[in-house]
Amino acid sequence: MSEKGTHLMGLPASEGISIGKAHVIDSPKVKVYYQYILDPQGVERELKRFERALEQTERHFKDLKNKYSEIFGNDAYLFGTYLMILKDKAIVENTIRIIEQEHVNAEWALKKSVESIRSVFQEIEDPYIRSRIEDIETVVERLLRTLSYDNDECMPNNLIQPATRRVIIVARELSPLDTTELDISKVMGFVTELGGRTGHTAIVAQSLEIPAVVGLPGVLKMVKDGDLLIVDGRTGEVIVNPTEGELEEYQEKQENYERLKATVTRKAHLPAVTTDGIRIRIKANIEFLEEVVSAKANGCEGIGLYRTEFLYLRNKSIPSEEELFEDYRQVVELLYPMPVTIRTLDIGGDKFANVPQLHKEMNPALGLRAIRLCLREREIFKSQLRAILRASAYGNVRVMFPMISGLEEVVEAKALLEEAKGELKAQGIPVSPDVKVGIMVEVPSSVTLADVLAGYVDFFSIGTNDLIQYTLAIDRVNELVADMYKPFHPAILRMIKYVVEVADQQGVELSLCGEMAGDRLCVPLLVGAGIKELSMNPGSIPIVKELIRTLNSEEERREFRRMLTMLTAEEIRDHLQKRLARWL
Repeated sequence: MSEKGTHLMGLPASEGISIGKAHVIDSPKVKVYYQYILDPQGVERELKRFERALEQTERHFKDLKNKYSEIFGNDAYLFGTYLMILKDKAIVENTIRIIEQEHVNAEWALKKSVESIRSVFQEIEDPYIRSRIEDIETVVERLLRTLSYDNDECMPNNLIQPATRRVIIVARELSPLDTTELDISKVMGFVTELGGRTGHTAIVAQSLEIPAVVGLPGVLKMVKDGDLLIVDGRTGEVIVNPTEGELEEYQEKQENYERLKATVTRKAHLPAVTTDGIRIRIKANIEFLEEVVSAKANGCEGIGLYRTEFLYLRNKSIPSEEELFEDYRQVVELLYPMPVTIRTLDIGGDKFANVPQLHKEMNPALGLRAIRLCLREREIFKSQLRAILRASAYGNVRVMFPMISGLEEVVEAKALLEEAKGELKAQGIPVSPDVKVGIMVEVPSSVTLADVLAGYVDFFSIGTNDLIQYTLAIDRVNELVADMYKPFHPAILRMIKYVVEVADQQGVELSLCGEMAGDRLCVPLLVGAGIKELSMNPGSIPIVKELIRTLNSEEERREFRRMLTMLTAEEIRDHLQKRLARWL
């Protein structure tokens, strides 16, 4: 048994507090340690074996999608994503090619295929997009299982030791497929060694409304089966074998949280209006078409950030204009008449096999990516712009350019947008006459030039994730310096203040769409700064709305001015924690 009252800190992944006994599991993964060379007849047999595994796996995913659609609710789309990945050319065709050319077994060929895809995702700076490799690895894991057992009848029904009572699951990691092997009625919480706030465990836990803490290295060594745990999915804290005092404290917190949750769920579709009548619009950040249902159910007032990278990353090739258009059109139609802000491509050129003459970069985050890549590879960019413009005829569309560092990029991007618009009109293809154009303010130079850039765009969207990273020179995915990534840094507050002032003076619409938007500790600060539109992950919307309804904007403005006089991020954070104690 672990020492009494051991405190561990991970990443908060799903809100809530759970108190219960640990059930430690180790979901077995299929390891591919070998390859063997096939004779010519063996190659044909191996191709048929791989084809059978694909068919069996597809049936399995379809069965799971039907069976668990009610349990997973809006997030059942994950199983649809698996089916889409299963038909991915980068996986299937590449595996077939390796079997045919190298005469090796299907397991080895599949391993080589996924390694090449993994290397693409690992170099992506955005943690949300990078974490989508987990979906591909889940599909590959199931394919490997099917190949290993060769048919469904031989495969064990359950590879995870079942729980016999209500427990908190402690594991290395959990995919949605792993979760289908659990009796959800007996699960009170999740704690995992791996994962991030946008990973598998987080998505599943949020869908099931189960508290979760992820990214807690070594937890399997520190927690034993049967240990009493407190899991705080709001702060990321896990207490192993708590003291009597800690137990009483968290039981009270748990009761308070449940009351608050019941309140905010009932009021999710009400507007967020401060006590002195200031309306704060709350929008959602999404990446998949299927997330629209969740965004609407949680009371969003539009999409403030539609990330468009997944369709490009899926095949490591360029999707057609028609593919992009169909995806954008469906999102826009589902949200109508609410606005949808579509961010243009925000990844590096090294992610495309068919973009020529691009060398490997030492620092991709500062290299040829986002608007820089699009302005160099104009046909790729024009294809996306045309798709966005075509979708605009079906609803309320806004286009947003990422990683703008200077005026030249804005002028050039807008010129290409007008060029695409002219081509579509010449072809008789309808386009909305009122497509607003905006930029992400996420590079320090775009902050200092905000007064200039405001004259060329309709709106700004402050992307705090990258703005903090670039301003503080912190790689937020580097564990050696991750603790230096500070949203409350005085420099960040001053930058936000300046952009708000410029937007107000020049009549430019302004929103904020980074992780700060959905962080309850940050919300009063942002209201005090004068931000009147926030965009966040759908699950954060109801509670952020409820918090705003308790705030007085004039009081928050005074508090913000007070925080601007503070000298450190720690001082500002401590001040906010004291003020918002009952919300944390």
